[in-house]
Amino acid sequence: MNQLEQLKQFTTVVADTGDFQSIQAYTPRDATTNPSLILKAVQKDEYKPLLEKAVRDHPNASTAEIIDRLLIAFGVEILQTIPGRVSTEVDARLSFDTEATVAKGRDLIALYSNAGIARERVLIKIASTWEGIRAAQILEKEGIRCNMTLLFSLAQAIACAEAGAQLISPFVGRIYDWYKKSTGIDYVGAEDPGVQSVKRIYNYYRKFGYKTEVMGASFRNTSQILELAGCDLLTISPDLLQKLADSDAPVERKLSAEAAPSANIVQMSLNEEAFRFMMNEDAMATEKLAEGIRAFCVDSGKLKQMIAALR
Repeated sequence: MNQLEQLKQFTTVVADTGDFQSIQAYTPRDATTNPSLILKAVQKDEYKPLLEKAVRDHPNASTAEIIDRLLIAFGVEILQTIPGRVSTEVDARLSFDTEATVAKGRDLIALYSNAGIARERVLIKIASTWEGIRAAQILEKEGIRCNMTLLFSLAQAIACAEAGAQLISPFVGRIYDWYKKSTGIDYVGAEDPGVQSVKRIYNYYRKFGYKTEVMGASFRNTSQILELAGCDLLTISPDLLQKLADSDAPVERKLSAEAAPSANIVQMSLNEEAFRFMMNEDAMATEKLAEGIRAFCVDSGKLKQMIAALR
């Protein structure tokens, strides 16, 4: 078996792309999207018709509404390719507004329902701010499953688990980027701070019995992926999926629920004050969360420009 096939024995593989053809090639169970990936996809000739149709079919809709329609169009197409779930992201501008995030989550699920998609096949992606986590708590109680994204710290992970979030997406590569820039060290393998962060979160969840799924995300190389073999899920870009498929080197399981109880970690419970203080003390998490929200807002803005040009 190649490395991708071996990895699938331990971990659910998720495609991190809006490109349907790539998804078909690697047969993942789930798929994730975000504004940046959708923007990248609609610039390709084969996906432009989805954008044009969303604009054409809703001439009186606002630009924000058309973006929602576009996200759902991609999600529906992706769900025809995979057996599992697709993640669809809430507008990053709502990251600090609990009520608006809840309303947007409900709207997206309603659009999927109108398209004949059961809510069990959709994860609503929400930034892991305190306000976003509170929104997820409300949505989860309504049976709307959430994928907590832009997650860089144990504090965020604990708050998400205590809120009952279905899944979290800790960003391995962006943590690595920050530490590499800060220290000048090109971390490899188990020494990678992004890998260490996800291992710590996974062991915390399994040791203390949280049901929230851990999905490592934002990988820079296959070494990071292989160091997390055994994690609940890993969402991987097409280029790294191909590198795994091209290698026959052995893959060793690195994470397991059975080994987690031996982890040297203490359980915590976080109220808002404790959460904000822990985030304040973590320069990396604070900076990368803010940077990620800004980047998604920029790409959403570019999507709006493309829509405006078609109207």
